[in-house]
Amino acid sequence: MARLELVSRDLRAMDLGGQRVDYVLARRRGRRGVGMKVDESGLTVSAPASMPAARIEDLVRQSQAWVLRKILEWSARQVPRVEWTDGALLPYLGTTLILRTGHGARARVERHADDLHVCTPTGNGEDVRRAVVAWYRRMAQGHLKDRAAALATAAGLAQPRVFISSALARWGSCNSKREVRLAWRLMKAPPEMVDYVVCHELAHLRHMDHSPAFWAEVERQCPDSRALRARLFATDHLYRSF
Repeated sequence: MARLELVSRDLRAMDLGGQRVDYVLARRRGRRGVGMKVDESGLTVSAPASMPAARIEDLVRQSQAWVLRKILEWSARQVPRVEWTDGALLPYLGTTLILRTGHGARARVERHADDLHVCTPTGNGEDVRRAVVAWYRRMAQGHLKDRAAALATAAGLAQPRVFISSALARWGSCNSKREVRLAWRLMKAPPEMVDYVVCHELAHLRHMDHSPAFWAEVERQCPDSRALRARLFATDHLYRSF
């Protein structure tokens, strides 16, 4: 069977049943129809290179019930609930931070050793959550971009453009423009699992598919990739708690 040539691979979003669904659109020269796959990375849609995007999304909507059911199944693993009160425990790069709440004229978050001090004008749980999420995003801007730069250099790759995303069902993505997107929620995972996700996306800079050559490149960059992928699959719900 002839190998289908990948033309582009881009992260897109569409409305399904009233909810936003992020998906990867992989266009392949020589492909005849549209195929869909839902796994731990979310929805991937494979389509002919020349098919209009509107037609592709119409076909996805025809399978809306199946897509939403599969996404729900992947998301059904119990996500721990966070109580945004003093003493709550927050995962952070393989450690646990203890939330310390207080009042202040404006929202402020500071880390002191294993304590994360959060001051808000109201002390309201939702305001505390927003302040904590903003802090995680700031930390992700530095840490995830630094790891992507270091690991790209180690792999002999030109530096990609790195963006921080708010994706809930997808830890990372890479498109044909050499843009890598990494979810800020990765900051809750242990460092070695973060590096696995980064290496996975960097491997797409050489192979924009999930062929054997791609997985060989992942393993070259991250020798423990198989074990780390299994760990991430088994525990990723723990990092979606907020």
